[in-house]
Amino acid sequence: MDDRQSLSRGASFALLVFANVLLMASTSAPSPIYPVYLQRWGFSVTILTVVFAVYVAGLVAALLTVGSLSDHVGRRPVLVASLLVAAAGTAIFWAAGGVGALVTARIVQGLATGMATGALAAGLVELSPADRPHRGPMMTAVGTSFGLAAGGGLTGLLVQAGPQPDAVVFPVLTVAFMVVAALVFTIPETATPRPGVLTSLRPRVRVPRETRRAFLGAVPAIVAGWSLTGLFLALAPSLVTDVLHVQFGAAGGLAIAVLFLANSAGGLWAARHPARIATLMGAVLLVVGAAVLAGALGLGSAAGFLGGSVIAGLGVGLTFTGTLRGISAATTTKTRSEVFSAAYVVSYAALSLPSLAAGLVAPAWGLETTGYVYLAFVGVLSVSAAVQSSSARRVAELVAPRHH
Repeated sequence: MDDRQSLSRGASFALLVFANVLLMASTSAPSPIYPVYLQRWGFSVTILTVVFAVYVAGLVAALLTVGSLSDHVGRRPVLVASLLVAAAGTAIFWAAGGVGALVTARIVQGLATGMATGALAAGLVELSPADRPHRGPMMTAVGTSFGLAAGGGLTGLLVQAGPQPDAVVFPVLTVAFMVVAALVFTIPETATPRPGVLTSLRPRVRVPRETRRAFLGAVPAIVAGWSLTGLFLALAPSLVTDVLHVQFGAAGGLAIAVLFLANSAGGLWAARHPARIATLMGAVLLVVGAAVLAGALGLGSAAGFLGGSVIAGLGVGLTFTGTLRGISAATTTKTRSEVFSAAYVVSYAALSLPSLAAGLVAPAWGLETTGYVYLAFVGVLSVSAAVQSSSARRVAELVAPRHH
């Protein structure tokens, strides 16, 4: 396509932000409906977390194979394909008649998100204004959290409004994906196609040597934040209903929305600070947030759970944006999609594996005890992330004079 017929860089940037929001909204939209499905088809909390976890299996499979494909064939074709696959996923949810369809839909959703992740993150970096290079990573993080908030919150309201929220939300998402896919055809291509397509499809996670130190330093913060996110997406509606005894139907979805709205605010707040400072602040807030959430479960306090969600959400937003910025600064155009894909492999493994483990032990331990253990795990990781960020900051201050 002739780029003179394409959308402007600013409009293209906005479109990719919206595509990211839409993908993330479709990710969290099923969560508030899970209790409805549970009553409709009579499956257990363990099966519920399996349905959640298979999404990540599909996503990681895509990241490991086509995660860096856009570095070779361009951002635009990969994004169009991923959005059409996402439309197929929501269409399967729309027609679902049992647990098997839910599993299939979640796997397809995961494949779509895994296909899009590296290309979206890289495209937003490359379409950022030249004088504001941090806008791409910031909007990747903020768009991710805002989309998760919108999907969980709006679907939660639909759960409260009627018995078939899935008959409303999934048709809307399916049409939206098809429209956005058509619009993405009109954005300018930001990556130069290069050879090695077949090699790039071999399953692997690779971080170039020059990026490795920044990447490994970000891992504790990434795992802490995304593990907490997994707790909310997989189990928050059940915790709110069964442990806090809140009977308001939309409460589970609204708890998810509160976490991710705070997450968005944390991402915007991170833009005011250097990447390491943002990550350190976020790790500290994650420690505090996990402690407040555990206390709220012990006291049966819905208000305390809400407050803990806000604190923890700010922490997730700060750490996610801070780590993305730190990783982005250590990449080049040739490897950016590959490195972002590797970061998201770690992120989504953290999103799914702890929550799946929680679902497996919950029948024996009870939801409340499971929640305590899970939050303690997040707290320990967050302390580690804070120590790592603080150490990295001191090292940077010591070596900085050498670069002047």
